[in-house]
Amino acid sequence: MKIALVSPYDYSYPGGVSTHVAHLEREFLRRGHEVRVIAPSSRTAEELGNPRLLALGRPVPIALGVGGSVARISLHPRLSPRIKQILAEERFDVVHLHEPLVPFVAITTLRFSRSLTVGTFHAYAESHRGYRYLRRLLDRYLSRLDGKIAVSEPARAFISKYFPGDYTVIPNGIDFPLFSSPAAPLPQFQDGKLNILFVGRWERRKGLPDLLEAYRLLKGDFPQSRLIVVGPDGGRRAPYERLVSDYLLRDVHLVGLVPSSELPSYYQAAHIFCAPSTGKESFGLVLLEAMAAGRPIVASDIAGYASVIGHGAEGFLVPPKDPQALAAALARLLADGALREQMGAQGREKAQQYDWPLVAAQVLSFYEQVRQARLLARGA
Repeated sequence: MKIALVSPYDYSYPGGVSTHVAHLEREFLRRGHEVRVIAPSSRTAEELGNPRLLALGRPVPIALGVGGSVARISLHPRLSPRIKQILAEERFDVVHLHEPLVPFVAITTLRFSRSLTVGTFHAYAESHRGYRYLRRLLDRYLSRLDGKIAVSEPARAFISKYFPGDYTVIPNGIDFPLFSSPAAPLPQFQDGKLNILFVGRWERRKGLPDLLEAYRLLKGDFPQSRLIVVGPDGGRRAPYERLVSDYLLRDVHLVGLVPSSELPSYYQAAHIFCAPSTGKESFGLVLLEAMAAGRPIVASDIAGYASVIGHGAEGFLVPPKDPQALAAALARLLADGALREQMGAQGREKAQQYDWPLVAAQVLSFYEQVRQARLLARGA
């Protein structure tokens, strides 16, 4: 098949949707399919070393409001002619849109696609003002989809609240061999201290301020602990450095963005993985990566994370925005090496179920189901 994978987000910037698309691209190519990626990108296809990328528009960061979340999307007003040209020239068998209602690349492609068209919904939130006020307009676009996927039950419940319909849950995946296989050691973090790892964007909704407060609360009882913070700082490094200084915290390493090839080393250097997000997470991708590395989890008890781990099984779930509860759960694992090993082993076993080849096979099977349904509908 010839497949278009379409994303509204900056393909060169770290993010869950871009990672999802990149892995589907790789798995589809392995199976002999022809693939193109259509997305805005702040770097060219040549710079990214991906000749299959059709970059459309230069993305700009747009604040999404509550929680400090920022989306890097293209707002170029003249994308339509180029998208129509690509669709006419490429003649895709399947056009697979990720977040199909997000402007402008995804929703414009949805408008003009005449191929078998599938949409995956990744997001979760308690409410969405745009969906609420533009529901009637957006519903006309959504009706163009031949099949709809949600990456989790929370994501399905969220989109169904505004646009009821039939959504098939196919989860995000992880590169299980990459994160579970021995990685290059990080000597600077292997001195006998117990490492707590955070991986994510340094947005407020990812809960980093709560984690720093929790670490301040437990550091006195666990002087041999260390906090490692990995991920794009988004220009927020200086405020967090000031916060660390104000708290008089020792052993906090604000590492920042690292190449994806180095992430397994950080997971495997950790003794505990912490994800203190405050909400709006449809899925726990970083949780699965840490679980594949055999690390126990302390995470906020929010819908997207609770759909991945069980409290007391692969880790602990605590109320969001509660540094004291976060500190207590971290302290319990810091104090009990046997419990860390037990939870880590359970997590590794569960994470294997999300390996990308298994997830990609589900997506391809869904394409075939939708194709058959479309043929039956036309023959009726």
